[in-house]
Amino acid sequence: MGIVSPVGSRLDTAWRNVRDGIAQIGEIEDFDVSTYPTRIAGTAMDFDVDAYLPPKDQRKNDPFIHYGIAASVDAIKDAGLEITEENGDRIGVAMGSGIGGIKFIEDNHDKMLAGGVRKVSPFFIPGSIINMTSGQVSILQHVTGPNISIVTACATSTHCIGIAGRSIVHGDADVMLAGGSEHATTPLAMAGFCAARAMTTRNDDPKAASRPFDVDRDGFVLSNGAGCVILEELEHAQARGARIYAELVGFGMSGDSYHITLPPADGEGARKCMSAAIRDAGIDPSDVDYLNAHGTSTPAGDAGETVGIRRTFGDHADKLMVSSTKSTTGHMLGAAGVAEAIFSILAIQDQVVPPTINLENQDPACDLDYTPNEARDAKIRTAISNSFGFGGTNASLVFRAPD
Repeated sequence: MGIVSPVGSRLDTAWRNVRDGIAQIGEIEDFDVSTYPTRIAGTAMDFDVDAYLPPKDQRKNDPFIHYGIAASVDAIKDAGLEITEENGDRIGVAMGSGIGGIKFIEDNHDKMLAGGVRKVSPFFIPGSIINMTSGQVSILQHVTGPNISIVTACATSTHCIGIAGRSIVHGDADVMLAGGSEHATTPLAMAGFCAARAMTTRNDDPKAASRPFDVDRDGFVLSNGAGCVILEELEHAQARGARIYAELVGFGMSGDSYHITLPPADGEGARKCMSAAIRDAGIDPSDVDYLNAHGTSTPAGDAGETVGIRRTFGDHADKLMVSSTKSTTGHMLGAAGVAEAIFSILAIQDQVVPPTINLENQDPACDLDYTPNEARDAKIRTAISNSFGFGGTNASLVFRAPD
C-alpha cells in the first residue's frame, strides 16, 4: 500500500496520525482565499515530488498525477513486487480521480487568455485527463495488463479497487495496482464547492472543522491526496512470499436514483450497496466488526448513512464499531475511498479502531457507536469501507484478516 495525504505521505505516518486523531487541516496558502466562504483545506503533508519525478516531467502533469505516481511507487515497494518483462502483461492498473487535472486546466486557460493559443502547453490534454494516472503508472512501471480508470466522484477509488479485484477473479491479471488521486484545492474548484454550500465555513478552527456525526457539522473539508493498493491473486502472492495485509472478500455497488448531490433520507442506496458487498463476501452482517463510514461531515450525508447502516445491520448495528477517518484527513474526493480502505486494513492488522475526532455533541439522528475522539483496541476480523458520490453512486468493500 502507498498513500499521499494531509496526515502524511508515508504509510506509517498517515496511520499513526489517523489512529492518534491528529488532523492537519489549515488555511489555503496557494492562492488568495480572502473572499471565499471557505478558506481551509487539507494539503499533502510532507510530499516531495522530486523523489518521484524529474522537474521536466513534473511540468507535463497536473499534481493529481504526481500524487498517484508517488502512491503507486510506494505501494510497489511496500509489496516487494518485482516487475519484469516476463510478468508485466499479467499486471494492470486501475486508478481514477473524481475531478482530475483542474489545476492544469485553470493554469492553461489563464495562459491562453493572457498570451493566446500558442501559450497553451502541448501537454495540456494528456497532463489533465483523468485516465493519465493509470496511463503514466503503466508506462513508468512497464506493465501491459488492464489499464483502466473509473470516475465516480467520491466513490472513484473504491470502485477502482472493486473492479480491479474482479479483474483478477476473472483471470485478466494476477496483480492490479488500484486506487485514486486528487488535487482539487484550486481557485475554481473551491469556488464551485463554495457555491454549492457543500463545505464547512469553520475557518477559525481548521483542525476541528471536519466533525462527522456531530450536531454542529456544517460541511466537508476539501483535501488532496492519493492512495494505491496492490491486489494480488492469492496463490501468486504466496508463491513469491508476499506479506498479505488482508483479503478483499466483498464488493458492492448501487445507485440512489434520487438527487445529483443529496442522498435519500432513508439511506436506501447505502443499504443496497453494503448489502451487496456483504452478500458478495458470503458472510452474515453480524460478522462485520468495524465499518469505516463515508462520513463526510455534511448534515444530510451523515444522517442518511446512519439510517442505511441501521437498515443493513439490524440489531447488530448497535454492536458495530464505526468511525469516519475523514474527521482527521478531510475529504480527498476520488482518493478518499482508497485512503479509507488502507485505514480499514491497518485497523484489522493492528486490531485498533481509529477514532472519529471532533465528535463533541453527537447528533441524535446519528445514533451509532462512532468511536468518539479516541482510538479503541478491539478484535477486528472483518471490516467494511463505504464510499458514496455525487450522482448517487455508491461502493462498499469488505476486507477480512488473512487466514
